[in-house]
Amino acid sequence: MSGNRFYYRIKPFVPWPVRMAVRRWLALRQRPLCEAVWPAKPGTETAPAGWPGWPDGKQFAVVLTHDVEGRLGLGRCRQLMELERQLGFRSSFNFIPEGSYSVPDDLRDQLHRNGFEVAVHDLRHDGRLYNSRRDFSVNAGRINRYLKEWDAVGFRSGFMHHNLDWLHDLNIQYDASTFDTDPFEPQPDGVDTIFPFWVPRLAASQARQARRTSAAGVPAQDPLAAQAGYVELPYTLPQDSTLFLVLRETSPDIWLRKLDWVAAHGGMVLVNVHPDFISFDPRPARNRETSPAPYRALLEHLRRRWQGAFWHALPREVARFVAEFQPRNPRLRGKRVAMVTHSFYESDNRVIRYAEALARRGDSVDVLALRRTDRQLQKETLMGVTVYRLQERAAKNEQTKVAYLLPLLRFLGASSLWLARRHVREPYDLIHVHNVPDFLVFSAWLPRRLGAKVILDIHDIVPEFYISKFHAAPASSTVRLLQWVERASARVADHVIISNHLWLEKYVARAAPPKKCSVFLNHVDTHIFHPRERRRADGKLIILFPGGLQRHQGLDVAIRAFARLAPRLPQAEFHLYGDGQMKPELTALARDLGLDQKVRFFNPLPVREIAAVMAQADLGVVPKRADSFGNEAYSTKIMEFLSLGVPVVVADTKIDRYYFDDTVVQFFASGDDHAMASAMFAVLENQPLRQSFAAQATPYVARNCWETRQGDYLRLVDELCAAPRLGEARCCPA
Repeated sequence: MSGNRFYYRIKPFVPWPVRMAVRRWLALRQRPLCEAVWPAKPGTETAPAGWPGWPDGKQFAVVLTHDVEGRLGLGRCRQLMELERQLGFRSSFNFIPEGSYSVPDDLRDQLHRNGFEVAVHDLRHDGRLYNSRRDFSVNAGRINRYLKEWDAVGFRSGFMHHNLDWLHDLNIQYDASTFDTDPFEPQPDGVDTIFPFWVPRLAASQARQARRTSAAGVPAQDPLAAQAGYVELPYTLPQDSTLFLVLRETSPDIWLRKLDWVAAHGGMVLVNVHPDFISFDPRPARNRETSPAPYRALLEHLRRRWQGAFWHALPREVARFVAEFQPRNPRLRGKRVAMVTHSFYESDNRVIRYAEALARRGDSVDVLALRRTDRQLQKETLMGVTVYRLQERAAKNEQTKVAYLLPLLRFLGASSLWLARRHVREPYDLIHVHNVPDFLVFSAWLPRRLGAKVILDIHDIVPEFYISKFHAAPASSTVRLLQWVERASARVADHVIISNHLWLEKYVARAAPPKKCSVFLNHVDTHIFHPRERRRADGKLIILFPGGLQRHQGLDVAIRAFARLAPRLPQAEFHLYGDGQMKPELTALARDLGLDQKVRFFNPLPVREIAAVMAQADLGVVPKRADSFGNEAYSTKIMEFLSLGVPVVVADTKIDRYYFDDTVVQFFASGDDHAMASAMFAVLENQPLRQSFAAQATPYVARNCWETRQGDYLRLVDELCAAPRLGEARCCPA
């Protein structure tokens, strides 16, 4: 059970003094760390693009709201209303429909008659409203009935939980569940503005709304509610409960200073005061209450200093005004995502696909990666993605365990420090960490602690990778340690992506529950890998392998196979584009076989460049070994060759038989250089076979390309970022 669900299940059984003592202790620790962003955060004073100013040329707006949380507060509503009437103010009272009290009809009528507003506050105020998308949709129908019954057009969630996309299920003109900056909230991601703004309904939300209203047979209750969106009204002054009960302030000075700051920048002063915590009793207020004096002082300060300068309005009035112009909050146009990969970004197809998909839709994407040479830029923007190269790749001698481990630990430290510093200044919504190694996910420890969600992407399953690379025994103590690290890393992540279905079964059995995992193959990006006009006319037959030069790739088998093929096809050459631990051994093998001029090694190329090179090849080869790792490691090279229209010869491994068949590729027995030579010859000398492969490959690629799964990845990101991880201590707004 997630931490937030557990907390709200036990909350009714934990005495209020205990809960408050914990909150106060956490707040005292947080407060010194948040001075730069609370109570006023620089940058939040910037008006939205196209902001028209307030009605009648007023300098700023003032909106007063009250959340009524229990019977005690319900009994004090009239007293609070009278206090505001005496000082010339009006406000909105937000009632819980199915909470611990029932709202008398005469109270709502009295508020309306006196020019006040009534809005809906959550459904049950139990912290469970956002537990799941399905439950929210069901509860939205109940909330909509109360909105109609109470003639209400506004909503505020309990505990300021929020998911601005899901709220489109409600027939509302406005929501008031967010804030400009407040590090003391359970879900501390502020909207970073002191202005109201328009939240447009996305296509998916429109479809859900249409289905829901159609099923109910009830049209939207208000013309504005039928529009494609609603207005968000963030509170911009700290809540009274935070200020006086949690932080134990004894004066309204913070309120007054923040009010003057908002006024000076032409924003919206919106405050939320709870009648439950205001004691109108002449006796001294108890530990869980405050007197009305601070709130009265706030209203008197408005009258005394700012009389005539502000537009005092009810929330529904502000919503109607803002809806005419629909100003957008730039911060909500895209998410901030960081990716961490111990690889060369420009050559890592899998990372590129994710990063560019996010960047194309408007998200801000930073990638922390390796630097191939000291000539590469440490910071570079590629296709809208900002790449930070934190360190150079270690020396090629990674044959020993220590030589392999130390650069990984160094990169872990560098990426951890980089993410911590950047997240404090500009918080990320999501950290997407790519293995190898699994423990790189711990680089996201501080962003995760402060509310960012974390994806761990399993490119290679590590224990099997280690066994293959270092010839370790499957039952060795090191392998058991790696399996423990695998489990620990999975627990840190909010979601785990695994690169094929065979590994999913193994991973679920060892490390994480199925509901926490999903499979994303190395789907080919057809924007990059697509058929090209053939430009070569040199009379050669080019056999090509692009990728890492590791043992499990079986390239020694491929070179021996080529040695058998070369006498039969003297015009053939074998080109390898890549780098890795086996390169010295492979070059020596080619030399020993007398193939120096026929087997040629090239440096790795960026993805778009290697795609162009691959398109000119006559044959692609994927000669993996069918050992514990290579037998189950999916290779994107097959799909890339197919997408380019180049025939491919593939080792008969378990994973490749799982995803491909003899209609699209030519298989051979893994590890058998005789069989591989025969398979290469058969394809190169059989034009009808090549044409058949090409004809079958086109629909296969169309069904399995990245474009078919890109939407699933983007939805996963959105759902993770939308689901709050509540109940954790935080020190800064995320």
